[in-house]
Amino acid sequence: MPLNSMTGFARVEGASGAARWHWELRSVNGKGLDARFRLPSGLDRLDARLRAELARQLRRGNCQITLTMDRAAEASPLRVNREALRVVVDAVGELRRTMETAPPRPEGILALKGVLENAEDIEETDEERAAFEEALVSSFAEAVTALARARADEGAKLEAVLRNQIGLIEKLTADAAACPAATPEALKARLMAQVNELLGASPALSEDRLAQEVSMLATKADIREELDRLMAHVAQARDLLESEEPVGRRFDFLTQEFNREANTLCSKAADVSLTRIGLDLKTVIDQFREQIQNVE
Repeated sequence: MPLNSMTGFARVEGASGAARWHWELRSVNGKGLDARFRLPSGLDRLDARLRAELARQLRRGNCQITLTMDRAAEASPLRVNREALRVVVDAVGELRRTMETAPPRPEGILALKGVLENAEDIEETDEERAAFEEALVSSFAEAVTALARARADEGAKLEAVLRNQIGLIEKLTADAAACPAATPEALKARLMAQVNELLGASPALSEDRLAQEVSMLATKADIREELDRLMAHVAQARDLLESEEPVGRRFDFLTQEFNREANTLCSKAADVSLTRIGLDLKTVIDQFREQIQNVE
């Protein structure tokens, strides 16, 4: 399943009888799936069906949905009653077969009562209303599909950015591991210097207390655990990119873990070069966090 963005736009037109309309759907990032509908008066009854269709195809995002109606009957309120016209034409044909008479003029036929009707006065049948609503919902489903496709296109671009950033996090983690200040020899030398400084400041320390202090100093100086966790998070991030499910929320949690390890790395860094790597790492992770805010 490709990575999906929560940003997208779609416009779909539809028609049923004399009615014409178009749907416009816009979505941006959001914690859940939130939809705001702008429907013409009288169509609020479709709200539940439309929301169900939206939830069937999308998982997250703030969606603005507008339905614009353009009824042909509103522009031309008169319409021809086809059944009445057929009866009149049949009657005229029968009359001309029985007696000699001039053919009727079209405006004369249209002037007959019942041939032209005011569309506003014609009551819509239950069948016509149901067909109209089905056509509306069907075209809305088409619009949601188009929106999902637009979000998938944005997601493909977003995935390329995320893969690059994950690669940078992996590289910086490897750089930190290879930093001279992080080697066992450097850690040992720094630890010995701290122990000597501690003994010089408090020569009367007991062996147990000295052991505790040495253990604390060693824990504060050793960054191998943080580096191991960072590499594990990198592997997990790549697994999420291959997931068949929406992964935005899981990426958000993983970014918090990335940040925690980077902060600890910076706090433990006792060398300028290692501090620089830690700060670069935090920068990339922050950029990564901004990007995943838009992942569904």
